[in-house]
Amino acid sequence: MTAAPAILHKPPPRASRPTPAATLRWGVPTPCIASSSHATHSRSVRRSGLVAAASARRTCRIADRGTLVVLALLAWFGATAHAEDPLRVGSKRFTESYILAEVVVGAAGGPDAAVHKPGLGNTAILYAALRAGAIDVYPEYTGTIAREILKLEGNPTLAELNAALAPHGLAASVPLGFNNTYAIGVRKDLAARLGLDSIADLASHPSLRIGLSHEFLGRKDGWPGLARAYRLTASPAGLDHGLAYEALAAGRVDVIDVYSTDAKVARYGIQVLRDDRGYFPRYEAVLLHRADVPQRFTRQWQAIATLTGRIDEARMLRMNAAAEIDGRSFAQAAALLFEPAEVAQPPRSFVTVLFGPDFARITAEHLLLVFGPVAASILIGIPLGIAAARRPGLAQPVFAAAGIVQTIPSLALLAFLVAVLGAIGMVPAAIALFLYGLLPIVRNTHTGLLGIGVGLRQAATALGLSARDRLFSVELPLAAPSILAGVKTSAV
Repeated sequence: MTAAPAILHKPPPRASRPTPAATLRWGVPTPCIASSSHATHSRSVRRSGLVAAASARRTCRIADRGTLVVLALLAWFGATAHAEDPLRVGSKRFTESYILAEVVVGAAGGPDAAVHKPGLGNTAILYAALRAGAIDVYPEYTGTIAREILKLEGNPTLAELNAALAPHGLAASVPLGFNNTYAIGVRKDLAARLGLDSIADLASHPSLRIGLSHEFLGRKDGWPGLARAYRLTASPAGLDHGLAYEALAAGRVDVIDVYSTDAKVARYGIQVLRDDRGYFPRYEAVLLHRADVPQRFTRQWQAIATLTGRIDEARMLRMNAAAEIDGRSFAQAAALLFEPAEVAQPPRSFVTVLFGPDFARITAEHLLLVFGPVAASILIGIPLGIAAARRPGLAQPVFAAAGIVQTIPSLALLAFLVAVLGAIGMVPAAIALFLYGLLPIVRNTHTGLLGIGVGLRQAATALGLSARDRLFSVELPLAAPSILAGVKTSAV
């Protein structure tokens, strides 16, 4: 039996490689690369990838070490900066507060040991800044602490005030030695003609024009309580306290609120009316500060504590007069407390006051506060207006959010921002101005875009313009007058 012949099986034919004409690049036939070239290229790519990966690992290790070094340096600089931070002293926007803050700075050791943040606002703003840690201390009065901050009645002692302040992390100390109470003043000639001697006499003359500082109008221990206590029915007008004396002397108002240590009381011949019903509490000047300040600034606070009882009413009147009548700076007026004898200094001219050493800084801050928030409102407001115009469902929420801000009083918004940000000065002010400027720009952008005719939109679509081109080439130029009107309203 013969063996069957072996059957030879041919391997299946390999798939044919594409011809040069079958390889296309960007639709154009290109010659194929040889297989050896492919292998060489693959090895080269792998080798390059390994080298790149190793290099990346080395770079990451170096970056990690660099990051650790940078973080360590930042922590060291931060700790050093915090340790060397000066004591931050705030002040309100009237002469005596400015001077007392400069007195504190001088007692602490000068600008290297303490820094003065002048004219930050009214009591609510300073109190919010103190609680937020934006400042460390500011001059205040016991009556204001009791009535305006703690809502206490009567004349509580310093110990009672501190017991109420402790839960807020604050304390009042270093009684300076004088009482600067509120009072009501009129011109002496008017008092003689109408027989005005006490505050109660004002009730018989409701036609008198009363001009009061904005803070006094809103304080619990200010006009609302005074009007109830003396049954006064007049409607006072708001007036900046720094202009009140000049307005009274010029006959524009008949009655103003004054402080008992104001130097201008004697200069303008103002008669202070008796508080015959004892409405105003005592306003002993003290320092209101964060409770941890004596421990954080031990050296400065030991020096500041020497101010206790050192300033009587006569000294305070002298310093106020130096600033308000003699034209000295607040720092020069405060220096009178530390000088053994008063050194005669020429009064400052208007040009000297206007172009003082802080002229450039204040000008730069003003320009930044004017243009910065408006620019931010434009950058945010116009896109919001466009979104509201293109998506009707967004219009109501956008307008509601921007409109709610307009209902918040400026002082309340500033106090809120100071508490939230823990800072006072330009940043909260710029954010507040930005928020107030949003609504006019959003509304006018929305109105301008909706006012474009349907025919114009259809014509732009018929020309083949994309949505982006229609917006920037047709719709925004046509809506520009309305948008610019909103920008103008926001800037004003």
